[in-house]
Amino acid sequence: MKAEARQSLHLVTWLALVCAVIFLMIVVGGVTRLTQSGLSMVDWRPIMGVVPPLSADEWQQTFDAYRQYPEYQKINRGMSLDEFKQIFYWEYGHRVLGRLIGLIYFLPFMLFLLLGKVEKRWQPRLWVAFVLGGLQGLMGWYMVKSGLVDVPYVSHYRLAAHLMLAMLIIAFLFWLILDMLAVEKPDVDDRFRSGSFWLLVMLVLQLVLGAFVAGLDAGYGFNTWPLMHGQFIADAALMMEPFWHNFIENGVMIQFVHRWLGALIVLGVLLFAWFSRGTALLWPSLVLLGITFVQFGLGVTTLLYRVPVVLGSLHQAVACLMLLSMVYLVYLTRRPSGMPS
Repeated sequence: MKAEARQSLHLVTWLALVCAVIFLMIVVGGVTRLTQSGLSMVDWRPIMGVVPPLSADEWQQTFDAYRQYPEYQKINRGMSLDEFKQIFYWEYGHRVLGRLIGLIYFLPFMLFLLLGKVEKRWQPRLWVAFVLGGLQGLMGWYMVKSGLVDVPYVSHYRLAAHLMLAMLIIAFLFWLILDMLAVEKPDVDDRFRSGSFWLLVMLVLQLVLGAFVAGLDAGYGFNTWPLMHGQFIADAALMMEPFWHNFIENGVMIQFVHRWLGALIVLGVLLFAWFSRGTALLWPSLVLLGITFVQFGLGVTTLLYRVPVVLGSLHQAVACLMLLSMVYLVYLTRRPSGMPS
């Protein structure tokens, strides 16, 4: 291990732990969404909200507050207190985990700064990550608020923003870890640089579409593959005017694009691995290819079985692993500092 990497090993260990908890947070967030639990907490108390209801009276007050909002009135009317507790604890766990990430990040960061253990070159990026984490908490509540009005569903735009900000944070920290470890970048052709970049762009678009599918509950319809109930593209995918609205508002069209962009990504990753034979990129490409095949299989199976919680959660978890694998490949293909472009 290089001397500069050894000097940053304490930071790498800390940031790896933060990334692991963020990954867990993403998985719990997916379960919270799939169990329809996200609107069970109708207020935001960053400090006091860490303590759940403890007495029967507190539980009844919390349940009564939930009953004042559209999700109970239009979807869950007649729900018992015990049933409410089941959805409450998923959202509560999601929020507490978010606070825990803040503590795991902020307290060691401050300690390392006070002890002079953080080199100046890393400090700006670590502060950026801290600010992004704070923005993520605000974005989570901004998302929840959209479902506490007349329509008891969160905005799929805000859901996508919330997910993508989480993905950005974990990718940002992972890239920083690679820099701190001084991971060696092989000298590769420009075609690999452009190829890995465009694969990452496609994956980011696919993640946004996946969030749209989740936010619009689009996975609960047209549960056949590869055709949509006998059609390559269902008639319902083309029903909105103007036409471009179908790509951001029509769950059927979004599901259609999500299906085939996934297949295109599989093809792209397969070709990248094929052309990386005989280079230092072969093994990272094969790892990415394996994760991509698993993710595609999970996507198809999740659709066919009409989005069961376990499969839907695995699909989101593997998407995060796929992103990190793709980021690693992009990192390896970037030119080392000081090299001419």
